[in-house]
Amino acid sequence: MPRSYCSLMYHIVFSTKQREPWLSDEIRPRIHEYLGGIIRKDGGTALIVNGTSDHVHLLANLHQDRSVSHIVRTMKSNSTGWIHRTFRDLAQFAWQAGYGAFTVSRSQVERTRTYIMRQAEHHKKLSFKEEFVALLNAHKIEYDEPYLWD
Repeated sequence: MPRSYCSLMYHIVFSTKQREPWLSDEIRPRIHEYLGGIIRKDGGTALIVNGTSDHVHLLANLHQDRSVSHIVRTMKSNSTGWIHRTFRDLAQFAWQAGYGAFTVSRSQVERTRTYIMRQAEHHKKLSFKEEFVALLNAHKIEYDEPYLWD
């Protein structure tokens, strides 16, 4: 077969350092747009980017030549610099050290997109920590609670 054919759909989640509520309603759409642009620049497609004041969710189809870790590292480092330059009052801004990345089958894309779109509703009922642990459990990812949070 002379070509590669891939469908690499991921639900990516990461928070601000210490879950600080740095992503206000006013700047959040600009940050989401910027993160989506980073994915496009690396050859992927961001289907939706959304979140709350302390974390983001992305549903993205990534290019087969890029690893998830490369994309997340690029998103975090580039967006941190951009946030520092663009929003002077966020000089202390930082993302958490880790992230979650969950594969999404084509049959679950709309369900995942809806979930990400409704972040404000979800977080009226549960915290980011509760949500993230639920995602880990749903994907049967083992974790050690004392080392889960930075």
